[in-house]
Amino acid sequence: MKIWIATGGTGGHVFPALSVADELVKRGHRVIISSDGRVSKMVKDGKPAKAKTVFVWASGVGAKSRIKQVIALMKIGFSALALSLRFMFSRPDRLVAFGGYASVPAVFVAHLWKIPTYLHEQNAAIGRANKFALRWVKTLMTSFDTVNGLPKQTNVKVVYTGLPVRSDFLDAANAPLKHENKILVTGGSLGAQVLDDVVPVAIREMKNKKIFVTHQTRPENVAKLQRFYAEHKIHANVLSFIRDMADAVINADIVIGRSGASTVIELETIGCPAILVPLAINPDQAANAESYAKLGGGFAIEQNKFSAKWLSSTLDELLDNPSRLDKMAAKSYVQNQAVKKIVETVTE
Repeated sequence: MKIWIATGGTGGHVFPALSVADELVKRGHRVIISSDGRVSKMVKDGKPAKAKTVFVWASGVGAKSRIKQVIALMKIGFSALALSLRFMFSRPDRLVAFGGYASVPAVFVAHLWKIPTYLHEQNAAIGRANKFALRWVKTLMTSFDTVNGLPKQTNVKVVYTGLPVRSDFLDAANAPLKHENKILVTGGSLGAQVLDDVVPVAIREMKNKKIFVTHQTRPENVAKLQRFYAEHKIHANVLSFIRDMADAVINADIVIGRSGASTVIELETIGCPAILVPLAINPDQAANAESYAKLGGGFAIEQNKFSAKWLSSTLDELLDNPSRLDKMAAKSYVQNQAVKKIVETVTE
C-alpha cells in the first residue's frame, strides 16, 4: 500500500509522523512524507531509509499582518495545485496528516481525489489548521481521550490513539519513583521565562533543604541561575539542553514545566508527577494540562497564579509525602501504543 504522510511546521508534528512512517515501512508499505522547508533537515535526518520525501510551500496564516496572511494562503494554494498534479500521475492509497498548515494542502487534494484521509490531533484542544482541514476527512485520531473544540455536528469518526513518543520513553514506561528529592525543570524557550523567575526563589524558600534541581533554561540564563543556586547553597545542575530527557524524567520525583502535547504525553508514558504551567496565550496547552491534572498526576496552574509562595509550599508537601507522590505517578501513567493504533487504523 502506498501511504502519504503530511506533516511540518514544528518537531511536535514531525516526530510523531516519523515514528509512524518507520512502522509503516517495517510492515512493507511504501511511504512518502511531505513537509515544509522549516523542518526539511529534521525530516531528511529522521525518516526511514526507504521512505521518500516531498517538500511543500506553506506557512501559518495566524500572522497579524494581512499581507502575511495573504502570502501564506497563496503558498498553501500553490502547494495544493502542485500536489494535485502529482496525485494525478501517482495517487496514494491513504493519506495521514499530522497537523500544521503544511498538511492542509495535502488533505485538500486527497479530498479532491477521493483518497481515504486520516487526521491526527496532538493536543487536547483541536488546533486551527486541523479544525479547518476537518471538513475534508473521515477519521480524526487523537492524543487525548477528550478533545475540546470539535464541531458538535460532524460525520468525522474520532479514534483515540494517543501520541507517538520516542522509543527511550517507551523503554522507561511506568518507571518507579526513586524518592531522592530531585526536581526537574523543563524550560529552555522564551515562553518559559516564568519558570526561571519563580522556581529558583520557591526552592530557596522551601523547608526541605535536601533538594537537587536539574534546571533546563535558555543559554543566556544559564550563568545567572548557576550563581543563584550556588549563592543559596542549592544543589543544582543548570543547562540549556538535556540530551536524554527520558532519563532526566525517570530520575525526577516531580517535573515542573509547560504543557505542550509532547511533554504531557511523555510524562504519561513514563508516569511522573508534574506541576504544569500552560503558556498563558495558548489554549491548547491549557487543555493538555487540565487533562493531565484530571488523571490525578499533578497540578495544572495558571501562569498568573504560579507564585514562589504557592510553589514552595506545594513542593514541601509533596516531597514530605512519598506515598502521595507514588499515587500521583500511578494515576498519571497511560500505556502508550500510539504507533500501533495509528498504523492499524490507517491500514485496516
